[in-house]
Formats: sequence, C-alpha cells, structure tokens
Amino acid sequence: MVKAIGFDRERYIALQSQHIRERREQLGGNGGRLYLEMGGKLFDDFHASRVLPGFTPDNKIAMLDRIRDEVEILICMNAKDLQRQKVRADLGITYEEDVLRLIDVFRERGFLVEHVVITQLEDENSLAVAFIERLERLGVKVSRHRVIAGYPTNIDLIVSPEGLGRNEYAETTRDLVVVTAPGPGSGKLATCLSQVYHEHNRGIATGYAKFETFPIWNLPLEHPVNLAYEAATVDLNDANVIDPFHLQAYGEQTVNYNRDVEAFPLLKALLERLLGHSPYKSPTDMGVNMVGLCISDDDVCRGAGRQEIIRRYFQARVHEAISGSSTEQSERAAVVMAKAGISETDRPVVLPARSVASEDLPGSAIELHDGTIITGRTSDLLGCSSAMLLNALKHLAGIDDAQHLLSPGSIAPIQRLKTEHLGSSNPRLHTDEVLIALSVSAETNAEAQLALDQLKNLQGCNAHTTTILGTVDEGIFRNLGVLVTSDPKFQRKRLYQKR
Repeated sequence: MVKAIGFDRERYIALQSQHIRERREQLGGNGGRLYLEMGGKLFDDFHASRVLPGFTPDNKIAMLDRIRDEVEILICMNAKDLQRQKVRADLGITYEEDVLRLIDVFRERGFLVEHVVITQLEDENSLAVAFIERLERLGVKVSRHRVIAGYPTNIDLIVSPEGLGRNEYAETTRDLVVVTAPGPGSGKLATCLSQVYHEHNRGIATGYAKFETFPIWNLPLEHPVNLAYEAATVDLNDANVIDPFHLQAYGEQTVNYNRDVEAFPLLKALLERLLGHSPYKSPTDMGVNMVGLCISDDDVCRGAGRQEIIRRYFQARVHEAISGSSTEQSERAAVVMAKAGISETDRPVVLPARSVASEDLPGSAIELHDGTIITGRTSDLLGCSSAMLLNALKHLAGIDDAQHLLSPGSIAPIQRLKTEHLGSSNPRLHTDEVLIALSVSAETNAEAQLALDQLKNLQGCNAHTTTILGTVDEGIFRNLGVLVTSDPKFQRKRLYQKR
C-alpha cells in the first residue's frame, strides 16, 4: 500500500543545496559569509510533509547534508518564550527542551553547532538567566541579545553601538551560517542583522538571505498549499499577498506573506546602512526557496493542502474548547476554508466518524491509503480510538472483522487494574493499553503479530474523532504518524476536563 506522492524529494535536495551555495558565492564572494535565516522547522517540518506528500520531515537537513562542511548552525531562543514556557504543540515539549534536542540532533548528523542566541533579553527574566547558565554548564556558548528600543523602525539607533552593537557577537567560523529556532517569533532576523553588523565592523564581507518554505513564491496566491500556510498561522494573523515590490521591479507576480512585505522597506534600509547597499529589490529576491520547482504532482499537493486547511480549522476549534478562549482563530481558519471552496465535511473521515457516534458515546474513523474508511465505536471494553485502531490493523492484516485480536477475558484484568488500583473512572482501554495488550498477545497469537506489523502503514493516514482526544491517545497517534482531527466536544460536560 503506497501513499500518493506529489513532491520530488531527491530533485529538491539537489536543487536547493546548489542554489544556497550559489547565493553564498554571489553575496559573500571568496572569503565572505552568508547568514541564512531558515523559516519554519529545519529538522522536523511536519507541516511541509503533510501538504507536499513526498517531502519528508527531515528534508531540509538532508539538503544541508550536501554542503555540511560549509555550514554552521546558530539557534535562536526568545527570552520571552522561556518566561511563558512556550510549548511546541507537535512534539509536546517546551522550547527550552527543544533547543537542547535540536543541538543533539544537529550534532549527531555531523553539523557544527556551538552557539545559542538568547534574544529580547531583559534583566528581570530569571528563567532566561537560568537557561543561559544551564547551556553554559553544558558547554554551549551563549550570546545575549537585548531589547532594542524602537526596533525595527529607529534605524539610526538600531545600526549603532547602542543598538545592534550592544548584542554579543557569536564567533562563527563557517562561510554559511544557518540561523534557526524552535518556532516563530524567536528573533532570527534580528540575530542575522546583529551578526552582519558585527561582521561588517570586523571587515568580513557578509550577506543575508532567507529560506522560508511557505508561502511558495511561484505558486498561485490561492493555491491550496499556500492557503494551508495561512491556516497554519491563524494565531499570527498572517496572510498571503502578491509581492508589490517584485511586481514593480520585474513585472512578475510572486507570492509572499504580509509581514515580510510590510517589513521589507525597513529591512532594505537596514541592509543599505549595514552593507552600503541592498542586494534585493523585493522580499521575493531575498528568498532561496526551490520547493515550488520540485512539485511532481500538483493534484496530489492540492488535495493535501485542502486536507491541511480543514485539519487546522478543527485544531483551532479544539484549542478554543480546551482553553476557553474566543473563536477568533477558528473564524480566521473558516475564512481560509471558504477561500479554498471547502467545508469541514470535505475531510472524508468526518461524516463516517459522526455516523457511528451517539449522543453520549463518541465515534471515530480513519482513511487508509487505498481510500478504505474504517470506523470505531465506543463500547464497554474499548474507547472509539482503540476500537478504530484495532479494526484498521485487522483490515490491513487481512484478518476477519469478527475475529477478536484481544479477547474480552484478556481485557477485563486491565480494566480492574485501572479502576480498582489506579484510580481511573474510565475502564475502557486507551490506545496505548490496547497496543501493549496486543504486543503481549503476539507472543502466542500469530494474528496479533500480523496486526502489529501493519502499524507502519498507518503513517500519514487521516482520522477523525467526535470527541476531544485525551493526551495519551493524542500522543500515540502522533507517534504513529496518524493525522487526527476532533470535533470540539468533551465526552463529559464538566468545567474541569482532565486530558
């Protein structure tokens, strides 16, 4: 069973690495240096892998592998994100822990990573100070970047010893410095500008470029893949726009996003002040993104983009239900759905999941890669997610649907353990408990082993539940690579919801 592919991974790796090398040579020249601001996730870009089937989460780092000996990686972390303990939703870990994880991942792949830059640092941020001390104890060099009054509009102050000059310089040693971060708003651009300022004062020829995967500049403005980026950033209120500077300079329509377009006049002025000239006439000029040239099946990517838009809509509604916040984000996501001409029921698993649910008992559905939709009902023994998981594995393994992979007798002791000793009010088995029980059964049951062998074929499948998932089921599906959405409803109506 093969997932539909719409993106040429190998072409991308070859084209992108070569283009970045050419940009460094163009801007830095011999002995020069290029600071490349890397938008999005460098190592695990799950959004790109969802909307561009065939793009693997590590595609960008695999591309940089081609020029690894020329590359140094600089990681940014906003001190304010430390203070609010910001979490990466896709991994369920804080940005602080993700910085350490990224350093390990990059080093394990042979990349040079010596520095972390803590941006927007203020003296009263004790959590930032503690993290800096932790990094330094671990042997990581830390540069402290301060809040600059009037950034980014007060150019005279910014490009001065009292502005960028107050920031500590990271002593980089490679010709290509990739600046990345755990997430948006980490200060990557300001870090690049600060480094360019210090390099310039040291007499080193230095350039700046940006690698932002989305929106894709050479796809139409309302292509579903570009609209999926809007849906992914409803919390930032980003919007795709035609780059007016590129249109004026070259007579060519290209797509960028509002924040880059709005910031470009100031960025251009900053580069002119820093370098004596700006090498760019438009935000599109700054980019080095070759993703749009590597789409091999536009229809597949359009379909994936539409599904991501709906997924983000459900995600926003669930977030609002859990947090009790306003409906602002889901309303923005609904506008993006309208632009794409789709609704929530255009996700094939939504109606089947709802069809097997009752008022009090949730239902679920998963779409396998061959288009087969498998449902799961809530029962006395299993939650709907667990039932769906078992049903899908039986179908993939060719096991008769009426056959029990787990006998009621084997489930009962687990239920008694949960309710009598572990304080659980829900005796039904969660997905993790089902998988553990199935693994134990596989020792003596060949069909259970056949079912377990099919877990890999669930990666990339879409699923839907009519209730908000608990954290355990959510984590299991994330680890299996199943793309789950949920209706914004808790199974039980309570003010306090334990997930």
